[in-house]
Amino acid sequence: MKNSYRGKLFLMMALQFFIWGAWLPLIFGYLPSLKFTPAEQSWILNAFPIAAIIGMFFSNQFADRNFAAEKFLAFSHLVGGLAIMSLAWVHSFWPFFLLMFLHCLLYVPTISITNSIAFANMKDPTKEFGIVRMGGTIGWILAAWPFTFILVDWAAVKAANPQGLVDWLGTVLSSGLTGEALQAGTRWTYIVAGTASLVLAAYSLMLPHTPPKKATEGAVEKLAWLEALKLLKHPFVLVLWLVTLVDSFVHNSYFSWTGVFLGTSQEAGGVGIPGNWIMPVMSIGQVAEILTMLVLGAVLKRFGWRTTMIFGILGHAARFAVYAFFPDHQAFIIMVQVLHGICYAFFFATVYIFVDAYFPKDIRASAQGLFNVMVLGLGALLAYSICPYLMQTVFTQDGVTNFRGLFLVPMTSAIAAAVALALFFHPPRAAQTVEGGTAPAL
Repeated sequence: MKNSYRGKLFLMMALQFFIWGAWLPLIFGYLPSLKFTPAEQSWILNAFPIAAIIGMFFSNQFADRNFAAEKFLAFSHLVGGLAIMSLAWVHSFWPFFLLMFLHCLLYVPTISITNSIAFANMKDPTKEFGIVRMGGTIGWILAAWPFTFILVDWAAVKAANPQGLVDWLGTVLSSGLTGEALQAGTRWTYIVAGTASLVLAAYSLMLPHTPPKKATEGAVEKLAWLEALKLLKHPFVLVLWLVTLVDSFVHNSYFSWTGVFLGTSQEAGGVGIPGNWIMPVMSIGQVAEILTMLVLGAVLKRFGWRTTMIFGILGHAARFAVYAFFPDHQAFIIMVQVLHGICYAFFFATVYIFVDAYFPKDIRASAQGLFNVMVLGLGALLAYSICPYLMQTVFTQDGVTNFRGLFLVPMTSAIAAAVALALFFHPPRAAQTVEGGTAPAL
């Protein structure tokens, strides 16, 4: 593969995940400001996992077989970009929900479509895909940084009357929006996400031509998900599948509550991070993810599948314990964001590698889809269905949120999942097989 192609694919991945990273972290605090009920918020938040489930069972395969990948990418990001951008000016439930659902229905299939384009245009995917896919993580990180200048209290900056560039820059970066002003300013996340989507729509037409796949070219069969469900007859697969549901719930609880927790004043039990720094602070986890992925192979070799996954789950428990018991230690809260990347790599990435290692090629795609249903679908659906209710009803009284009680929910859930994995996850050893696949010696 020419280096120019690799650069194009890297930029494609960066834009793809920049879009998602631009709107997700702050939506959980924005929806209550529009006076949506917890139930309405759950419907809007669940647009993504519902679209993910539909995509796994239908739209990914439909797009793969009927459209040139780069053209489908361009169309999806054009229409989806206009939909997500429109949310900046929408303040009533049904239009907001329908536009978000339209965006998600078009965006979710593009996650696999970008992978298809990348794999179709690589000479050695084993060596090159990791580098290209890293563009997505970097894109998510970069999505946070425009908001250090967008979510700024410019009236305060003007009142301070800074002199010189350095003084001006320091004043701007320390004058983040808070409270209702921050909630109102969050509308810019949809404008930035929509703009990036439109840029990717145009850029898609510059990508290498990737024709549609014929049904016989290794495509997933129409009822592949039924075949995948048969894998649950293996106890160790069922245990890992259920633990993945819990871990996905905990993982999405982080996104549901962290932005609000960071932005809430210390007097109200939060951390008191200025609004323009909330997303950069949360992006520390993605930086850690890059570094953790570099050592994941060595960790797996040293500790094995089960222990590595347990580390990943307990990382969630440790982070939420810090949230619950040390909310007034701002530096500690910022540092503990590192655990987010470790949690992702040591559990989710390890699960994907495990599935790839334990199952033969003819059912591997089905097995990956089975776990993707939990990671992107049912786990997120569970979290987004109950997280708004827990925060705004169960743990909030007279406008004050009991963050300690709130964070004990995902903390104890993570501990229970780690214990279940330790006690009941027993994959076959190297000499045994799973549906004809040979298990590695880890």
